[in-house]
Amino acid sequence: MSSSCYKIDVPAGMQTGSRILYVNYSQYGIDWHSSVHSHECTELFYCIRGIGEFHVNGKTITVSSDDLIIINPNVEHTETSSKNNPLEYIVLGVDGLTFRFDNENNLYSIVNYRNIHSEVTFYLKDILKEAREQQKDWELVCSNLFSVLLTKLVRYMNFSVDNIPRKRTNKECALVKEYIEHHFSEPINLSILAEYAHLNKYYLVHAFNKEYGMSPINYLIKKRIRESCHLLENTNHSLSQIAHMLGFSSLSYFSQSFRKIKGQSPAEYRKSMRDERMKKIDLTK
Repeated sequence: MSSSCYKIDVPAGMQTGSRILYVNYSQYGIDWHSSVHSHECTELFYCIRGIGEFHVNGKTITVSSDDLIIINPNVEHTETSSKNNPLEYIVLGVDGLTFRFDNENNLYSIVNYRNIHSEVTFYLKDILKEAREQQKDWELVCSNLFSVLLTKLVRYMNFSVDNIPRKRTNKECALVKEYIEHHFSEPINLSILAEYAHLNKYYLVHAFNKEYGMSPINYLIKKRIRESCHLLENTNHSLSQIAHMLGFSSLSYFSQSFRKIKGQSPAEYRKSMRDERMKKIDLTK
């Protein structure tokens, strides 16, 4: 999978109302898997091209080109892609607002913007371009582009926007959590996360633990173990390959971490899952 995530930190004196936190570009590859996750911020997930499914609030919804999926804060979701027609999308994370939809759940909504495709993609791609090139005042430009984009999105569809109070202590932790979600397979340590969030690493540990009940590194390990369960269940990769793919420094560290969280070794887990699958197949015969 090709993925790029850029943090956007608009100077405090230039912030007005809601604030764009990050922009992420992703294109699916055959090696990618997304597990269920949530965010403290609102996410705007725009499909540039391709076909896939969005899994949210216990429902599975087909998505394709020019669909915008709006996910309000703390709503668990994930996405999958067609292998023959892979998804390509841009995601914006936004702090300080929630959406009100004309439906029952008010947790999420999916809207198609095919009729104004060129307008929507212009602003999204320009935000992404500014974040990639990072020329003078690029963060302010991103903020202004988002304000115009949001106005156009609301203009053409039946939903409204509410400003909500920001949690100052949540912002940096949410960014670190988001970074881990997108980069868990890469070499990551506490110093890297602290530098990304512009925080003292000891303060980061304290704040992250307060928000999520665990340290950033423990969150990273749990994320990697969740992903390893998928690979153990659905692929024939060796344990060494899985450990390497998920960023563990060694097979022994992977096995030790897995046993600590799951209560059994990776090999035992793989065997138990496959035995369970075979029992279900036998029952259907």
